[in-house]
Amino acid sequence: MSKRKIIIIVVTLLIVASVVTLLVNKNGEKPIAVETATVELQKIVETVTATGRIQPKTQVKISADVAAKIIKMEVKEGDKVKKGDFLVQLDQEGYLAEVERLEASLRSIEANAKLNKENMIKAEKDYHRSQQLFEKGLESQAGLDQTYAIAQVEKARFESALEQVEQAKAALKQARDALSKTTIYSPMDGTITVLNKEVGEIALGSQFQEDVIMIVADLTEMEALVKVDENDVVAVAQGDSATIEVDALSSVKYKGIVTEIANSATISGQGTASQKTEFEVTLTVINPDSKLRTDMTASGYIITEVKKEVVGVPIQCVTLKTPDQLKNNPLRKKGNVAIADSAEPVYTTDEDGFAQVVFILENDHVIAREVETGIQSDSHIEITQGLTTGETIVTGSYRAISQQLKNNTLVSLGNAETR
Repeated sequence: MSKRKIIIIVVTLLIVASVVTLLVNKNGEKPIAVETATVELQKIVETVTATGRIQPKTQVKISADVAAKIIKMEVKEGDKVKKGDFLVQLDQEGYLAEVERLEASLRSIEANAKLNKENMIKAEKDYHRSQQLFEKGLESQAGLDQTYAIAQVEKARFESALEQVEQAKAALKQARDALSKTTIYSPMDGTITVLNKEVGEIALGSQFQEDVIMIVADLTEMEALVKVDENDVVAVAQGDSATIEVDALSSVKYKGIVTEIANSATISGQGTASQKTEFEVTLTVINPDSKLRTDMTASGYIITEVKKEVVGVPIQCVTLKTPDQLKNNPLRKKGNVAIADSAEPVYTTDEDGFAQVVFILENDHVIAREVETGIQSDSHIEITQGLTTGETIVTGSYRAISQQLKNNTLVSLGNAETR
């Protein structure tokens, strides 16, 4: 090997050693490896995430209004029906017998009322005749009073008979209505989504308790009922668009819109450490298909705000630290002289003593810059004050940002630690 080549190699090794020594032990400070990025304008979409279940927008629980045995049913789960189609036949014998009994009772009461009417007419005629005789002096006052009293009694009997007729008619009407309810028809076009009973079972009748025979639902209009945390629901408004994902249909994304927000909350785990207060939000599915099924688990991603062309950074860049946690003041080189930076930036802290900062790269050191934030997406957060485009910020590692970095910390660019 020539002498010239040996000199070149030695010089190169000395340069490399000098650089390594400078980086590893610049005034005794070991540089921290970080990753950086340039601040740019971003489109930030803020969303609220909630989970719930898919259900038809319109569904009707079919229950019997009267109690009886099911003797006929011509539908099964999954069948499509039209409004007015026959669904269920209950045993009519007892209700038919009641109608016949009340019809006979009504006829008897009407006949009795007719007799009372004839008696009233006769009594009124007797009274008028007695009155005429009294005027001619041929009837005593006592006789006149007696015929008058009889006429009034017969009139009262007739009026009572008429009331009995009306009562009998009402009872008969009620019995006929009960008889009609033994045959159940579909109240709407739809699909039989749930079938709880079979022929031979007893329908208890809704006047005692809810006893659903089947459910008819319109599967052409579906919605997701999701529960939104109380801290997020204030950002949700009717008309907000949403993306709906169904666990069982991972390859499909549905479009939705907020159509209803509950006014009252549902509280789970009340009185415990895991207590949650949530509000039910209805997301109407804009593009439903036949794959959607009732009670499928769904997640709703509600878009609450969109901002275009704003200063945004990855969420992990923004950290909370106390002013004491940011103090460093290492000796720094200024020319050939090592000096200490004694002046520390002043930060505005919250009630817990934390400031919201982003680390800015200045040469080979970082400075904690206080920032104000706006909306955020899953990956980025808006910076409303404190940063401008073109500046270089630290984006990783998470450990460096959250634990290691302070004001004036010496850094090196490279593969940052991921923990």
